[in-house]
Amino acid sequence: MPEKISVLGAGSWGIAVANLLHTNGHSVSLWEFNRDDCNYLLNNRTHEKKLPGIEIPEKINITNDLSEAIDGAAYTVLAVPAQKVRAVCESIEKTIGIPGKYINLAKGVEIGSLRRMSEVIEETIKNTDKNCIATLSGPSHAEEVARGIPTSVVAASTNNDFAREIQEIFNNITFRVYRSSDLVGVELGGSLKNVIAIASGITQGLGFGDNTTGALLTRGLAEITRMGVKAGADPLTFAGLSGVGDLITTCVSRHSRNRHVGERIGKGETLTEILDSMVMVAEGVDTCRSAYAMSEKFGVDMPITCEVHKVLFEDKPPRQALTDLMGRTLKEEIWS
Repeated sequence: MPEKISVLGAGSWGIAVANLLHTNGHSVSLWEFNRDDCNYLLNNRTHEKKLPGIEIPEKINITNDLSEAIDGAAYTVLAVPAQKVRAVCESIEKTIGIPGKYINLAKGVEIGSLRRMSEVIEETIKNTDKNCIATLSGPSHAEEVARGIPTSVVAASTNNDFAREIQEIFNNITFRVYRSSDLVGVELGGSLKNVIAIASGITQGLGFGDNTTGALLTRGLAEITRMGVKAGADPLTFAGLSGVGDLITTCVSRHSRNRHVGERIGKGETLTEILDSMVMVAEGVDTCRSAYAMSEKFGVDMPITCEVHKVLFEDKPPRQALTDLMGRTLKEEIWS
């Protein structure tokens, strides 16, 4: 059944998702916070810097007015960066003041509070039922989804019926949607893999090879799983689309902003120089702060994350970070 759906955030992923939902027959409003960017999208129906070559159909309503975007929407899709989710939810609360149905697309953990995005939504938009909050995650670069290149993702909610609703709304012949009740695991898998992707980029920037990448992804998955289990996730979730599926994609893809950041760091650029030159957000940079704080708070061994944190924020030379990782005390290969 066609629904009215609001997509908040007109970055590359927001545009791709708005187009996908429109293709599926839904009535879509696309909200852009920045007025100049909104006017650009209205005038051009495309954004060459964010998602080159992809047009936004005329029937998609593009607006800078949050009230207009969410008024009467059956579902609200949050396609803004993770560290902006709270501010957008506060604006939603002020604008409509009633609970709704929310689908989070952000992959990150809030700095300071260490909240997952579903937790931010639940505590910020008053009276919203946690059973009406879902996260959609998996290997889904906007550049490929927008062009109809096949992929599969997972819709996670504590309410299986709501996860099934999300499946039906998003699923099509090129975008297959599975469902999961492990909201904790799906959100942490999608978030923490971005830190490992930065590490993967660093090794590429340093000139290392496929063996290094394979080892890094495997041990990165081990520490993601350790943290997830500590937070109450099912370890098997990390063997799925939002775990190893998204991890592999983000660590090796030319579309990955997090891998891009790491590669440039490995080649000698500073984090400030890199971020200042980027149009889109690399979620892993902020998530690295949160992941490091989580490892300290909960006593979870996350050596790759800790070394990435030292490289990004403590000026540790990347090559020394890798040397220190390789030189740690020998141990049995276990996941706990």
